[in-house]
Amino acid sequence: MSWSRLIATFFGAGLLRPAPGTWGTLAALPVAWGLHALGGFALLAVATVAAAGVGWWVTVLETRGAADPDPSEIVIDEVAGMWLALWPVSLGAALQGVAVTALWPGWVVAFAAFRAFDILKPGPVGWADRLHSPLGVMLDDLVAGLMAAACVVAAALIAHGVMGW
Repeated sequence: MSWSRLIATFFGAGLLRPAPGTWGTLAALPVAWGLHALGGFALLAVATVAAAGVGWWVTVLETRGAADPDPSEIVIDEVAGMWLALWPVSLGAALQGVAVTALWPGWVVAFAAFRAFDILKPGPVGWADRLHSPLGVMLDDLVAGLMAAACVVAAALIAHGVMGW
């Protein structure tokens, strides 16, 4: 397996069936936890930006000359998007001085919202997906991740602000 395919499939997670996008998203979770444990929010943020940039590059390489501009086995886009969705969880844990796993409801909301936006492709997610290019492959998941992050923040405001949990 070439290094670009290894990265594009997130070390083979995208080769799992059925639902390779969900497998890629699931594979992103323990890595996000590890990144946060090693370097906090800053490392997760840097890794997200790096995954987006490298992901775009390997997607260019892996789709060059292919009939399908967005093959399902490319899941580095889901990884970058999921990590972006987890930014509020990681930042919240860092600011509160608690383990990132203590904010497990945020993980659940981030995962569920990200998968929903990635599958349903509402509004700007669908627009990015319709670019049918390597940039679109990455961008639709980054937009889905940003929208999921907003859901995490909204859920935290409701749970901690309105409900006082």
